[in-house]
Amino acid sequence: MSRILIIEDEQSIAELERDYLEISGYSVDIENSGDKGLQRALSTDYDLVILDLMLPKIDGFEICRRIRSEKDIPILMVSAKKEDIDKIRGLGLGADDYVIKPFSPSELVARVKAHLSRYERLRGKREIKNDEISIRGLLIDKTARRVFINEQEVIFTTKEFDLLTFLASSPNRVYSKEQLFDQLWGFDSIGEIATVTVHIRKLREKVELDPSNPQYIETIWGAGYRFRI
Repeated sequence: MSRILIIEDEQSIAELERDYLEISGYSVDIENSGDKGLQRALSTDYDLVILDLMLPKIDGFEICRRIRSEKDIPILMVSAKKEDIDKIRGLGLGADDYVIKPFSPSELVARVKAHLSRYERLRGKREIKNDEISIRGLLIDKTARRVFINEQEVIFTTKEFDLLTFLASSPNRVYSKEQLFDQLWGFDSIGEIATVTVHIRKLREKVELDPSNPQYIETIWGAGYRFRI
């Protein structure tokens, strides 16, 4: 259930907004002064704030600025002031919407739903993390197909990246040249198993500090190769 904070000094208006929002399934709190509203907005995890412009103690502009400096939740500013300069100022401080009083409660609910839906979509996108492998200074971003050695990006060919990722995805497991060739090049590929040796050498040149004394890709004599963690 989404949590909403209403900062509104007119109790009757705040209660009307709360009633309509609670009917729509939201959890709603009310604060009637600017200072208490700001404190609560910053100390509690709300999903959206409905903010009156004219408030005692601290006005809505300052509250909006302070909230936006710390949180990215939607802020709906409401006011009886119709001047464009106030609307421009409010939006410029980070408000997501500006609603002029009087307004219908159903319109407010519709705007709240729209902004919460948009916020959830954006938050969901931000929370999607790339599939990564990180081992002793080596970072393989499987999603973006990028490799970093001690935070410096190193460029790999498609097959080099695929081979490195395959080995690093099953650390400490030994693969023979035949197994690697079958996995990366396929049974029907035109080529020779010797290409595995060539690609292993190229990988070592790019990821190892000392290719002649590899710390990542080890040769297991008579068996194949393994990625050591």
